[in-house]
Amino acid sequence: MSVHRSRALRCAFLFVGLSSVACSASERGKNTSGLQGGSSGGPDTLATVQLASRPAPDSSVPPASTPAATPAAAPVTATNRTVAGIDVNKEFPVVRALYVNRFAAQSSKRMKQLIQVADETEINALVIDMKDEFGLNYAPSNPQFAKNAGTSGTVKGLPALLDTLRAHHILPIARMVVFKDSVTARVHPEWTIRKQDNSVWRDKKSLAWVNPYHHELWDYNIGVAEELMKMGFGEIQFDYIRFPEPYPSLPTQVFPDNKGVAKPDVLAAFLKDATARITRLGGRTTADIFGLVTTVGGPLEVGQWWEKISPNVDVVLPMVYPSHYPRGDLGLAVPNAEPYKVLKISLSKARERDAKLGITKPEHVRPWLQAFTLGKPAYGPAELEAEKKGTYDAGYDGWVLWNPGSKYEPFLPALERTLVSRKK
Repeated sequence: MSVHRSRALRCAFLFVGLSSVACSASERGKNTSGLQGGSSGGPDTLATVQLASRPAPDSSVPPASTPAATPAAAPVTATNRTVAGIDVNKEFPVVRALYVNRFAAQSSKRMKQLIQVADETEINALVIDMKDEFGLNYAPSNPQFAKNAGTSGTVKGLPALLDTLRAHHILPIARMVVFKDSVTARVHPEWTIRKQDNSVWRDKKSLAWVNPYHHELWDYNIGVAEELMKMGFGEIQFDYIRFPEPYPSLPTQVFPDNKGVAKPDVLAAFLKDATARITRLGGRTTADIFGLVTTVGGPLEVGQWWEKISPNVDVVLPMVYPSHYPRGDLGLAVPNAEPYKVLKISLSKARERDAKLGITKPEHVRPWLQAFTLGKPAYGPAELEAEKKGTYDAGYDGWVLWNPGSKYEPFLPALERTLVSRKK
């Protein structure tokens, strides 16, 4: 390890147990169901240039451990934390990311390891659970938000962690589960999907879901997103932008206040509202959807429909995991054994549908790639390389790796050392 990198990593790891971190400029180195989730970049100039894996951060941007207007003695918390935004289109026109679950994000040891992976490979972003099925993963400043926090702990020293990621030119992306929210459902039963007898509807795991038609719920989720943006995230990724499956074995779902609005339309309306508010803060809005949405011509039963979602977000992230396609789908006998073809076919269709909508942004689609094994064959570096090539050959440069345990070591041989455009 070079002296330069060693000092950079020491600086990065200072966030552990601290409320803030500041590094001198010289020290800055450069499941089975698939339902759990898993850009509108700048000019398309990447086809002929190699991007530095870790360009030096803008020296005019302070580490932001203490806002200028805050007295020096005041601790930095979510309450008083507001930092300069990240120009995502300029700094991160292409995103290649790793998913970081709630518990990995709470582990200083694991975060050190993931930061090092990003420092040494093409990875330039981390998708971090900030609101999932267990509640919030940070300490909110809004006392109303705090009621929905849950009991699964939070990331300690989040402001310092965000500063560290910024110093390493790693884009922090906040993943937010929206409508599968059992914590908020317990706190606000009046916000839930109901049964015909007006009692709370529950899924096969006896979990309550919140009602996508309820606008106070919209304000809560978008408010959390705005707070995270002000803390230093550059992108908000909404997951579970959908309704629960209407299994015949379960009671009929009733949606109070739906006013006759179709499922795809209310999802589109939420995303349109969220995107407008996040854009005002300089952020990018993205949405996770099922991989099948790229190839199914109309809406899925859960309300996801390409033509409704795609125009209302900056980036669409289809979960095109080969293991989740049934045998024979996409014209493939065993899709899980054809990772290149699954990615190439599904993303080419997404590109075609975007073109018909007049959407030509170079990185408007960013797929979730399978970095786990489900069935045969076992997935490793070769399969990941095939998924990446399918993405590039469909005309996109960005992607995100999904591993539910955030364990990527078996796949590291498939990662390049620097971020280079590979798309066709």
